[in-house]
Amino acid sequence: MPTLSFDGETHGEIVVKVRRWLASLEGQEGSSLSPTEAVTQGAEVTKDALRIIAAAAPDPVAQSDLVKGLTNLGYKATDTTKAAVVAGLDSIEEMTGGSVVRQATETGRKVVWQMNSTVAKQILRALRG
Repeated sequence: MPTLSFDGETHGEIVVKVRRWLASLEGQEGSSLSPTEAVTQGAEVTKDALRIIAAAAPDPVAQSDLVKGLTNLGYKATDTTKAAVVAGLDSIEEMTGGSVVRQATETGRKVVWQMNSTVAKQILRALRG
């Protein structure tokens, strides 16, 4: 029977690999997340981290009302922050017809390319001595 597996050190790494694989199946290789999708994904990774940290505590600590309360507050803070950021992004997009988000996305791609180019040049210089 065929199987499929993804390796990663963090939940976020595995999610990225799964999304890339799914995008490649749909012919969308190289597609990127929208700002709202990125914020939502980041919030879910944060909540997963809170869950893992709480579960890693020794049982008496993990079952304490203090840890449960702090974990719950972390979930609420993450959800509230996500909602505020998404609302802000929606407002900016509505006011500008999406032009600011498009400009930021294009600028971000250029910066990453320039950074990768600079890093590559530094690596080549280091290798050449």
